[in-house]
Amino acid sequence: MRSLLPAAFATLLAVIPASASEADAALIGELMAFHGSRAIVSVMTTHCYETTGLDPVYKQANDNWYLRNIGFLELADRVVARLGGNAEERQKAAETYGGTQIMSAYNQAADKSVFCRAFLEQVESGALDIDRQLPAVLARAQAIATQ
Repeated sequence: MRSLLPAAFATLLAVIPASASEADAALIGELMAFHGSRAIVSVMTTHCYETTGLDPVYKQANDNWYLRNIGFLELADRVVARLGGNAEERQKAAETYGGTQIMSAYNQAADKSVFCRAFLEQVESGALDIDRQLPAVLARAQAIATQ
């Protein structure tokens, strides 16, 4: 599973459609990966919650991830707006792609229970936080926001 998640994040950056100036469009697409990350965590924690007999640890992990990352999500939205991008369509594409990729990884897992536990560990450890998964994009967004 560890090798699938970084690939999903990297691919997510490449599939999001662009407009505006080419450099701005590329950054807007990269910022939408923040929302793709949100979808990955939300979809998988919800799915594992439901398939483990409603184990509340998954809901708590999702809530904690969101609290740790909400500022990054809001930053991405502010920077996209500042760059003049219309993020709604791109955000939906990023969320759809992220959710699809994590469910595909789950469906390929030999042991679904082990997959859920490993995913939970990554969420709880912060390994899937935006600042750890997409640090370069985050730094660029922070630099733009402070200008």
